[in-house]
Amino acid sequence: MATDMEQLYAERLKRYVTAMRNEKPDRIPIRPFVAEFTAKYAGYTCQEVTHDYENAFAAVRKSAADFDWDAVVGNMVYVWTGLTQAIGMKYYAVPGIDIPPDTGFQYLEPPEEKAYMCPDEYDQLIEDPTAFLFNVWLPRVSADVSPMGEKTSYRNNLSFLKGGMAMLSYFNAFGTQGELLRTESGTVSAIAGILKAPLDIIADKLRGYIGLSMDLLERPGKVLAACEALMPHLLHVALSGADPEQNVPVTIWMHRGCVPFVSPQQFDTVYWPTLKPIIEEIWARGHQALFYAEGDWNAHLKSFAELPDGSIIYHVDKADIFEVHRALGDKFCISGGIPNDLLGYGTPGDVRECCKKVIDGVARDGGYIMDASAIVQDDAKVENIKAMTEFTREYGVYSSSGPTPQGDDSRSARDANSSDTRAGSPTPEQRQPKRKPGVCVPWGEKLKELPDISGDKELVKRVWEDVDALGYVYIWQCLLSF
Repeated sequence: MATDMEQLYAERLKRYVTAMRNEKPDRIPIRPFVAEFTAKYAGYTCQEVTHDYENAFAAVRKSAADFDWDAVVGNMVYVWTGLTQAIGMKYYAVPGIDIPPDTGFQYLEPPEEKAYMCPDEYDQLIEDPTAFLFNVWLPRVSADVSPMGEKTSYRNNLSFLKGGMAMLSYFNAFGTQGELLRTESGTVSAIAGILKAPLDIIADKLRGYIGLSMDLLERPGKVLAACEALMPHLLHVALSGADPEQNVPVTIWMHRGCVPFVSPQQFDTVYWPTLKPIIEEIWARGHQALFYAEGDWNAHLKSFAELPDGSIIYHVDKADIFEVHRALGDKFCISGGIPNDLLGYGTPGDVRECCKKVIDGVARDGGYIMDASAIVQDDAKVENIKAMTEFTREYGVYSSSGPTPQGDDSRSARDANSSDTRAGSPTPEQRQPKRKPGVCVPWGEKLKELPDISGDKELVKRVWEDVDALGYVYIWQCLLSF
């Protein structure tokens, strides 16, 4: 049985990776990003999978095994509210506490006047992003963390202790979850690592969308400088969580950096110049990025086409998937395109018809992964997810005598140097931040506090830097993941 599962896993991994490289596998891989849907299917409430990640993991494993999918995310209900409550995060409505237990967790964006970063604080963020997050941002987003200069408290100290240990426990559990998916159902863990665009970070977690919109008009230079300051840190976090075997992609969750949330000019001068170099560097290190393009990003397809062939997988949500295929299909794998409202309110026949149309239109030469348009929540009907899965498994088989993908040789090429980096856009490596990525308290600073080291100084340095990096992981994952 173990051998059978390992063989199944190997087949699925090959199928998934082949498609992501924009080539033709034996059949179309099925990789649904299923979140609260798994709770409904496995008999849990939204509260039970959001507040207890072991329930969420169990729901994913049951769904993966029963539907026989090729790849899934270990837990697409990613925000563990047990952790956010341990830290005291203010910006989540928790199922069963703030909202009904059968409602998915909600992000609570603060009003403009209560944004977690003030408009006159850009210089602090630019000077030292890590220090700003610890000293200014965290006390504002946490109900327990004391602002700098104020008296500390029992709850303040506990928030760091509980939050750090809970985060370590949660992240370590993903390794076990991946192994269980592999051994129990031969399912591939679909992604590794996390990335967001610098401008999306400012909109999502610092200034809020309204505040950022005003800043782009009133202080665009500061916004650009802040995005540039964030670049090396976001690259570091993405690479530190990337798949060491370079099979599955780092995922960038794309939120409000597209038209109409920003103007074409703002995209061209701020969003893209501070994201594109990160993607190119990730590719240069041997990793693909999954562009999870939430909403409609078709206005920017020409910009995405600037990236090296094969460097991204492009996920389609609200956009016209056929237009995406015409613009990007020769360069990148495409995924998604099956509307979530169809999965929630349509019939199995409607779903099969839509899947056929998408497969016929974009998948004939390979380079396509079946998925819903957006993360699947508990409004999707079980029979419709079955219809999407079963139809793709039956219809999405490539004949060995069928046509070979056009441009197959160029599709698999990994030449990051072939891209044309926009003039004036600094690479993450060209930034010289005051505090390097991965560092909270530099070794040189700590060394001044120590007596003369009579033993192995390099050993002391290595261990200090390894442990110090855990603090860096904590604050940046609070910002990016939670």
